[in-house]
Amino acid sequence: MRGFPLTSGLVTIRAILFDAAGTLIHIPRGVGWHYRQVAARHGLDLEEKRLGAAFGAAFKAAGPRVATGVSRPDDDKLWWRALVRQVLAACGQEPADSVYDGMFEELYAHFAEPGVWVLYPEALGVLEALHPRYKLGVVSNFDRRLYPVLEDLGVRGYFEAIVLSSEMGVDKPDRRIFDAALSALGVAPAETVHAGDEPVQDWHAAEAAGLHAYRVERPARGLEGLPEYVRELQ
Repeated sequence: MRGFPLTSGLVTIRAILFDAAGTLIHIPRGVGWHYRQVAARHGLDLEEKRLGAAFGAAFKAAGPRVATGVSRPDDDKLWWRALVRQVLAACGQEPADSVYDGMFEELYAHFAEPGVWVLYPEALGVLEALHPRYKLGVVSNFDRRLYPVLEDLGVRGYFEAIVLSSEMGVDKPDRRIFDAALSALGVAPAETVHAGDEPVQDWHAAEAAGLHAYRVERPARGLEGLPEYVRELQ
C-alpha cells in the first residue's frame, strides 16, 4: 500500500519531507542577476555581484521572523519589502518611494514567474522513485509564491502536504512547522525523513523534532542518495 512500505529493520519510514530552495529548487542565474534586470527597468544601474552579495548578507542578518503561530500579514510581503530596501541601500541606492514601489512590486512578482527557478537535475528522478511508496511533503521558509513555482516545474502533485512559514507564522527551526507537516500527513516523527541543505534550519531542527535528517551538502551531495538513505534506515 502506498505510504506503508513493508520493512523488517529498525524503523518503518512512511513519509519524506523536503526543504524547497537549495534542496529541490534553485535560481541558476543567481539572485543578483534578477535584481539587476528588474532594477534596470526602473532606472537603477546596479552591479550583479554586488547585489548578490548584499542580498546574501541581508537575508542572513534578518534571521527567523517573529513566531506568531498564525498566518502572517500579506504573506510576508512587508518583510520582503524591507529586505529589498536594505539590499539597495547596501549597494548605494536609496530610490524615492515612487520608484521603489514599482520596482519592488515587479521584483516580488518576478520570483514566482516561470523560468526563474529550476529543479536540481536529480530532483525529479528522486521524487518519481519515492512517490509510489512514501507520503511526500514540503516544509519551507517560503511564502505562497512557492505554489505556482512548484506547479510550473510540474512537481506540485507529488506532495500531499506543503507547509510554508508565511502561512504557519513560524519559521524553521521552530519544531511547530515540522509538527504541522507530520499532522497533515498522519505520520510520527520517527517514521519521517526530512531532506534539507541548512544545518540549523533543516538538519538539527529535524533531528530535534524527532525526525531523521538527510543532509544535502551541495555540490558534494544532492538528493541522489536519498532513496538509499531511506532504505538503509529500515
